[in-house]
Amino acid sequence: MSRLAGKVALVTGGARGQGAAEARAFAREGARVLIADVDDDLGATTAADIDGDVRFARLDVSDADSWKAVVAAVETDFGRLDVLVNNAARYWTRSILEESDDALDAMIAVNLKGSFLGIRAAAPLMIDSGGGSIINVSSTAGLGGHVGHAAYGMTKWGLRGLTRVAAAELSPSNVRVNCLVPGAITGPMLGVNIPEQQQRDPDLWSGLPLRRPGEPEEIAEGAVFLASDESSYITGTDLVLDGGATGTG
Repeated sequence: MSRLAGKVALVTGGARGQGAAEARAFAREGARVLIADVDDDLGATTAADIDGDVRFARLDVSDADSWKAVVAAVETDFGRLDVLVNNAARYWTRSILEESDDALDAMIAVNLKGSFLGIRAAAPLMIDSGGGSIINVSSTAGLGGHVGHAAYGMTKWGLRGLTRVAAAELSPSNVRVNCLVPGAITGPMLGVNIPEQQQRDPDLWSGLPLRRPGEPEEIAEGAVFLASDESSYITGTDLVLDGGATGTG
């Protein structure tokens, strides 16, 4: 398959879970991929396990100098950049009254500031490459008000706003910017063993029209679409993949 043939993609938080699934899907579709993550060992292992030209670089998305170094490495190693997936994120649930200043700052630094720094660092190389696609990974917590999701939700709401501004500013340079908006997805971020939880509570996902959480690979297919030329007339919008939770609620 070759929907992304000739493209170079940078995926943050790519060592595991949804990020790893996105990197794997991009490579399968012919892209050369740089996985960026703070987990050196797992990042290198994940890159080595994916068929194709897939490499790893350490990246702290909350640090501007770290972004500069990674983008410079992309330019040196690949000569261009066509796709940026701002996937790295932190997640926990805590009420507004219980949230600490330090924890709030840490959430914002990765989930929101990290994506801002990534766009600012990567866009010039993407423009020099003739344009491209930036994909910010938000959440259905950024579409509504979820109890316990004050810090997380505000970053994901903010990411949707950042997406729209970046789309407006970068569209003259042929850079599209969109949001992936997953709902409940299996994997390390959700923090539960889905099969075991489902066995204990058969009605766990009865509120979802599709009656199950999504898989990382399903979200990765949305990322492939937004990264490919198939979405060439789409920018500044959300692609919601949530099993129908928000569309039918």
